[in-house]
Amino acid sequence: MSSPFGFSGDPSSRVVATAIHAGHDVRPEVAALLALDDATRLREEDPFTDRMTSCADFRVTVWRSRFEVDLNRSRKEAVYRDPGDAWSLTVWRTDPPPDVVQRSLEIHDSFYEELGSHLDQLSDSGPFVVLDIHSYNHRRGGPGSKAAAQVGNPDVNVGTGSMPATWRPVANAFIAALAQQRPGGRPLDVRENVRFKGRHLARWVHERYPKTGCALALEFKKTFMDEWTGEVDVDHLDSLTSALRNAVPSVLDSLERAA
Repeated sequence: MSSPFGFSGDPSSRVVATAIHAGHDVRPEVAALLALDDATRLREEDPFTDRMTSCADFRVTVWRSRFEVDLNRSRKEAVYRDPGDAWSLTVWRTDPPPDVVQRSLEIHDSFYEELGSHLDQLSDSGPFVVLDIHSYNHRRGGPGSKAAAQVGNPDVNVGTGSMPATWRPVANAFIAALAQQRPGGRPLDVRENVRFKGRHLARWVHERYPKTGCALALEFKKTFMDEWTGEVDVDHLDSLTSALRNAVPSVLDSLERAA
């Protein structure tokens, strides 16, 4: 079984990109209990967001599925227990026994311990930004269904729900820089807190590093793939990743001024 997550790149980088829902792997003992097929799991995961982390010089990738343990939820919510936790999906054939749940929660514990150790060192030397990269579905009507209306579904949703006011210039600079990019030949529709405001990872960063840590929770609409078949448009994915990379210098400039 592969490691649950990995850290790579330049540890001194002031921008850290994470893909904590990119994974699809589950432990055999978890797989035996899941009621969901692979396709349904994949649709609710964030495939290919790990590739987007190449926008930054330091990257954090999680390879385990959110259906094993969701690292963007608090520890007590990290293992889904009922359909209300997971888009009305019946996740389990039978309730996972406590020892299985405990082994999943140990991944949550070790992830935040390792991330904390890395960010503690960054914080000691100055401010930093975490780009918490996710994706979201916009064709929930089924295969071949129409896309949801653009008015409520921006190309990129920037979640800042837990962000201290100190970092407002950073968020503004990032949104402006990303909106100027033209992947596929058209400007990106980048808006704040329309669909999502960010969850546990962003909140954890802001609570642990109130004066040095800025987290932006990024939700990319799945225009770079078919959310029902899992087929990726590599060219569009690469163009979105380039757009992110082009926005990073503005983040760094505004970070120094805000701090």
